[in-house]
This record gives sequence, structure tokens and C-alpha cells, in this order.
Amino acid sequence: MSQTILGIGTRKGLWLARSADRATWELEGPHFLMSEVLSLLFDTRAGRNRLTVGFRSSHWGPSLQHSDDLGQTWVEHPEGSIKFPDDTDTALKATWQLATDPHDDNVVWAGTEPQGLWRSEDAGETFTLNRGLWDHPHRPEWDEGAGGGAIHTVLPSPADPQSMLVAMSTGGVYNSRDGGQTWNPGNTGIHAYFMPHNEWPEFGQCVHKVARDAATPGRLYAQNHRGVYRSDDDGVTWQSIEEGLPTNFGMTVVTHPRQGDTLWLVPITSDYQHIPPGARLQVQRSDDAGSSWRTQSRGLPSKTYTNVLRDAACLDTDDEQPGLYVGTRNGEVYASTDGGESFSLLATQLPDVYCVRALTLP
Repeated sequence: MSQTILGIGTRKGLWLARSADRATWELEGPHFLMSEVLSLLFDTRAGRNRLTVGFRSSHWGPSLQHSDDLGQTWVEHPEGSIKFPDDTDTALKATWQLATDPHDDNVVWAGTEPQGLWRSEDAGETFTLNRGLWDHPHRPEWDEGAGGGAIHTVLPSPADPQSMLVAMSTGGVYNSRDGGQTWNPGNTGIHAYFMPHNEWPEFGQCVHKVARDAATPGRLYAQNHRGVYRSDDDGVTWQSIEEGLPTNFGMTVVTHPRQGDTLWLVPITSDYQHIPPGARLQVQRSDDAGSSWRTQSRGLPSKTYTNVLRDAACLDTDDEQPGLYVGTRNGEVYASTDGGESFSLLATQLPDVYCVRALTLP
């Protein structure tokens, strides 16, 4: 019998939900109480069962820890496992993203605030700053979004070990085709309405999240600050796919782990309201790569004035029907085992949910 584990990172710690049937859940925690849990990574490569957590304490600052027994015991990483070199005159504020490399079982990538990309060759215990991106001539002009200036999306290409994409707020999408030595902006077609002197700039867009299509090489989806886009050339150019959506604003986008052209958004209103359209929490699903959309909201609350942050939605990898999970700013987590057609309440009365990540074990 398979087991599903859902990591729930919140403003005040980490909770772990475990289930054998994805209908009943046992919730345990908090781990790292009163720390902001900003990033989670389950790593089952090379026989591991590792959970790595990036969190930030108001007293001790940012840190990483990992568990090789999925939350029973924890190993604190060496001091400065992510530490900016002295010559950068910069200090780490937070680790917002952790991602495995599909070509090397020991490589883990991290995205941080300020906007740094990091590579680990020991499964995420120590990291080295990618100087090609840090020394990019555009970096002095990268700005901070409402949540700070951070690399929040790191997507190594499963097709090409030399190719990867990062996205940041604010700066936009950048691509490397030589293993991270050099980087080029990939924002053609992304509108930046908030830049009145040039609304179609080379860089400076406020990208909220990017996800890869599971079946079509080079296809990506982006949720922006006012804008939803698809790229069919691995993040070089983009076209709008927002027609049919109730709003073009949101924070997250997730894709089906095996089925191509299938993605979900969680729309919210813009102009700093940041509530669900019509105060009805919903997901928007497309099965044709964004050509059309349909609302899925059965089991989700209305009226509600909550929000879903960029990493607070995910899917598991169940063989038959992947589970879809959504966590909210008012501490609720919802689960769907039918592709978003219906949701049930998995957890309530938690602190603000910052990130959710799921693991399916055989």
C-alpha cells in the first residue's frame, strides 16, 4: 500500500500530513516552531528518503536542515551551508526554492533572497554560488517585489543537462544553455504594465511562478503579475494564454506530473486586493495548454478573502490520479484526488501556509 506525505510549510513552522488512502490524514507537528518555513524538498533519488527544509527564524536568521527519515529526526546543516562569499558584501535573507537536478543524483539547486542561484553536489548539505548569474550586468537593476527580491523558480531541463531556467521577482526569466556559465533574459512577449517608459522590456518583469509541461519538451507556463503565458521554445519567447480566465493575476502555477498540456492556476484579484474572484476560492484548469479554462471549486470555501502563495500548491505523483493540494493564507489546506473536480479539507487552523510539497511512497 502506498503512502502519501504532504509537507506544509507555514509562517510558524512545518507540519507533516501522512495518509495511506489520501482520504484520512494524520497531521504531526509543528517542527521548527515559530520559524517561517519557506521551501521544502523531498528527494528520493539514489535510495534516499530525504526531506530538506529552508526556514527563517526571527532570532537565528535563515537556515537549512534535512531529515533522512522523513521528519522523525533532523540534521542541522553546517553553519553557512548557503553563505554569500565575502567579496559579494551580501548576507543571505532566505532560501525560497529547492530543486533536484534530473541528471545528477547528488545535485540540488537553491534559489535565495537576495537573487542568488546555488548548486550543491552533496544532496543539499553545502552550496556554491553560481557566479555567472550573480555577476550578470543586469543584476544591479533587478528590483524587489512585494515579497522581496528572490529567485523563486529553478527549473533544470530534463532534456538537456546544460540547460536551465530561473525566474525572479523582479527581473523576470533568465536562461542558461551552458551549464550556468552564462545567462540570457527570456522575457519576450511578457507585458510589464508597471514600467511606463517601456512596457515590453528585455528584463524587469515580475514573474510569480513558472512550471514545465510534463510531456512537451521546451513548453513552460508562467503566472505573472497581471498575465498568464506559455512558452514553446524553452523560455525564450512567450504568448498570452489568459483569455477565458476570471483574472490574469495569481501567484502559482502547477502542471500534471505525466499528462501534457494540463495545468492549474489559483486566480486572485490584482491591484493589491489579493482575494479570490467573487470571494470564491477556486482553481482554473486547462487540458489544452491554456487554450481554454474551466473553474473547479467544489469543496472550496465561499465567501472567503484568503489567498494562495506561489509555492502553496502542488501535486503528488500517484500512479492513477495525482493528488492536488492547495494551502491558504488563513491556514487551511485542501486536497483533491480527482484532478480538482472536488476538494476536501485536509488541515485547518494552521498559520499562513507558505509552501506545500508532496511525496508518494510505494
